[in-house]
Formats: sequence, structure tokens, C-alpha cells
Amino acid sequence: MPLDQQHENERFKSERSEMSFFEHIAELRKHILRSALYIGVLATVAFLNKDFIFNTLIFGPRHPDFITYRVLCDFSHYVGLGESMCFTPPKFDLITRQLGEVLMQLIYVSFWLGVIGAFPLIFWEFWRFISPGLYEKERRAVRGIVFICSLLFLMGVSFGYFVIAPFSISFLAGYTLEGLEVAPTLDSYVTYMTMFTLPMGLVFEMPILGYFLAKIGIIGAAFLRSYRRHAVVVILIVAAIITPPDVVSQTMVAIPLYLLYELSILVVANVQRLRERAMAQEESRSRAVTPEE
Repeated sequence: MPLDQQHENERFKSERSEMSFFEHIAELRKHILRSALYIGVLATVAFLNKDFIFNTLIFGPRHPDFITYRVLCDFSHYVGLGESMCFTPPKFDLITRQLGEVLMQLIYVSFWLGVIGAFPLIFWEFWRFISPGLYEKERRAVRGIVFICSLLFLMGVSFGYFVIAPFSISFLAGYTLEGLEVAPTLDSYVTYMTMFTLPMGLVFEMPILGYFLAKIGIIGAAFLRSYRRHAVVVILIVAAIITPPDVVSQTMVAIPLYLLYELSILVVANVQRLRERAMAQEESRSRAVTPEE
């Protein structure tokens, strides 16, 4: 790092450390307002594109030509399984029971799309607020954290949208009784789509959480391995909470959650090795500079 930039960072950190409580609150307020502005701009763009948001994005998994159904069917033919993996959701109509339901659902959907789209910027504002209080070594240790967290969040949302939603909608819409016609309300459909996507975005941050807990020495790889069976039970409970009450959705959520848990073990093990190596090097340096008695 250039010397002038290092001095500038130290000066800015010194100013932040000398700020009063209310000055910190004022600084936090600025970051929150900017985050709200990002969400508002993207939510407004979504609100003004009502037809695309509903017909293409939200209603996509209920259409037979949705990309997930086409990819699975093409893959089935490619590996020689014929039509065994080809499926489409049953045809069903959506209804509204309240006069302003479409408008309210559009506002609801636009807000959450704004949050999803602005997540990298929101996390960047959060990072800008807390990073001046960190040491330079700590900032180097978490370099790229904004990109990694944003990538994992968007991967989780995409997994929920392209994998969980199509299978769950097909299963739930086809699970009925003789003489009954499936006609869910718009509110019910949008709520389920929200459950399929947003929680998965947060759950995919599990390796990052493991990284920070390992960095400060709270957990280790041995701890996570010893509680693997307990983790499976917790994962099944979490999958049952964030998905509709059907086995297919819960299984499809539980499998990636378990894979993320195993990935977290690898991340924690790597952090632990680096931490132990750094401590050993520090101990060697202290012994080298300590005069012999």
C-alpha cells in the first residue's frame, strides 16, 4: 500500500474512533438512507414494469415453457432417459378476492425485488460503515467480502427461483382431491414464491458465517464434524420452516443446506490452519527477538 494512502486510512480511522455516539448514529443514518435510496430506485423500476414482473418473472414457474422444465427435459433426452425427467406444472388459474390485491402485491413484489437487486450496494454501505473500525490486517483478511456475500446471496435466490419454485409449484398445484379445482389467490402464490427465494439467499451465507466464527476462534472444524448429526436435524427443521409443508420442497432445500454445511467445514478448517500458522510464526518471531538470559 502507498505510504500516503496508508496515512490517509490511519487518519480516517482515527477520526472515526474519536467520533461520539451520536456522530456514529448520524454516520449510520447516512448509510441507511443511501441503502433505502438504492432499494427505492430499483423498486420503482420494477413497479413501472408490471407486466414483465408478473407475467415473465413471478408467473414464470407456472408456465410449461419455463427454462427449468426445458433444461430437465433436454437433459433427459440427452442421457437416453426419454421423457422420464420431463414434467410441466398442471394448469391452474390465479384469482383475487380483494379489490386492491393486485396493487398491494405489486408493491410487495417490487420492494423485495428492490432489496434483492440492491443487496450488493446495501452490503457495500454496511461494509463502509464498519471497515474504518478494523485494523489493516483485519481488512486484508476479509478482502472481497462484499463480492463473496453478494454472490452467495444471489446464488441462493437463483437456486430458490430456478430449482425449488418449479418443483414445489408443480407438486403443490397437482396435489388435490377429486372434484376440487386448484385456484390459489394471487396473495398465496406470491407468498410462496417469496418463501422459495429470499430465505435461500440468506441460507447461502452459511460459509461466510462459519468463516467469521472461525476467524475469532469460536468454532473449529472438529466441532462442526462432531455435531454433524445434530446439524442434519437442524437443517431438516429449517427446511420445514422456510418451505411449504411438502416433502419434495423440504428435501430440495435440505440437500443444498447440508452441502453448504460441509463447505463451511472446509472453510473453517482452512481458516483454522492459517490461524495456527500465523500464531506459530508470531511465536517464532517473539522468541527470536527475546534476548537470551
